[in-house]
Amino acid sequence: MGKKFARITVNPEIMNGQPCIRNMRLTVRRVVEAVALYPDWNELQREYPELEKDDIREALQFAAGNLYDQTIALEAA
Repeated sequence: MGKKFARITVNPEIMNGQPCIRNMRLTVRRVVEAVALYPDWNELQREYPELEKDDIREALQFAAGNLYDQTIALEAA
């Protein structure tokens, strides 16, 4: 994954070095979880007013890019 992310930051002193949005204490993981929890943009924005659409877009791209080469075994239902 060679893409540069302008809004994703990693700082060992913020959230133990987890990838965050713009040096805030808001991890990429939490943003992805919030998108799943609040599929309605207006509700998501009420819960996380500091998030911008570009933050969400980059968080999703970052998460997807980090899964690209991984194989995850899922059990059959």
